Amino acid sequence: MEDIIALMLWKWNYNANAQLYRFAAAELALPAFREKAISLVMAGGLLGAVAGPNLAAGTRSLTEVPFAGAYLALTGVALLAMALLAFIQFPPALTQQSGSGGRPLREIMRQPVFIVAAAAGALGYGVMNLLMAATPIAMQVCGLPFSDAATVLEWHVIGMFAPGFFTGHLIKRFGTLPIMATGLALNVVCVLIALSGVEFQQFLIALFLLGIGWNFLFTASTTLALSAYRPEEKDKAQGALNFCVFAVLALSSLASGVLVTTQGWTLLNLGSLLPLGLTGAALAWLALQGRRRPAI
Repeated sequence: MEDIIALMLWKWNYNANAQLYRFAAAELALPAFREKAISLVMAGGLLGAVAGPNLAAGTRSLTEVPFAGAYLALTGVALLAMALLAFIQFPPALTQQSGSGGRPLREIMRQPVFIVAAAAGALGYGVMNLLMAATPIAMQVCGLPFSDAATVLEWHVIGMFAPGFFTGHLIKRFGTLPIMATGLALNVVCVLIALSGVEFQQFLIALFLLGIGWNFLFTASTTLALSAYRPEEKDKAQGALNFCVFAVLALSSLASGVLVTTQGWTLLNLGSLLPLGLTGAALAWLALQGRRRPAI
């Protein structure tokens, strides 16, 4: 049990660090290109979706301990990423500005823009992870073969990252809040399709739409968050945003398997409508506050 907890903590820490890449891309890009920079970083996940399973399959038997070779290979990937990041040169102005304090974190987090960006990013990620993690279990309970579950998850991952090639352009053209609302609507449609039946087609379409909805919601909420802090406040603001996201992600990871096995696939989807409803209320509240960014 201790080993499993250690692996989970390592995974969350690794992912939390990688989530900072999207902020770094926004800082290095020209202001007019920030939305697209964030979106392209998200699109990079498509490479991981293809390379990751193949790397794990090819290295899991390298040692006597099952899957130990896969973790060693992942360590190599992390070292490669460190080497690539070492060549990135941040502008001196950003480095100097980040050394000053700026506003207190409490003041930053009280802003409506920050509240909505953090809530939408965290709840959207949490719902996506809750349903994604529960899907293989639900499909097994429904008597569908493992090959069907693998296909569903494959298309879900494609839905998560492939839109990254154009999500930034959509945000630039239509604005952050409309794209967030579109992502939220796709999540709701995903739930409705999942509630309509438990055949392979329903799982496939629902999880594919869930992936696209997550991409729209998470990419746009990251873009929205950029307007909530100044350059010298970026470290603590980005840390707070990621804490909100991964605290919810951790809870959804722990709860997913328990909920789907004890409450069932239908009640799990019905329950996910609550955080989606809260996200919708947050978006409506921000629109009423009149705090939209100039680009919207």
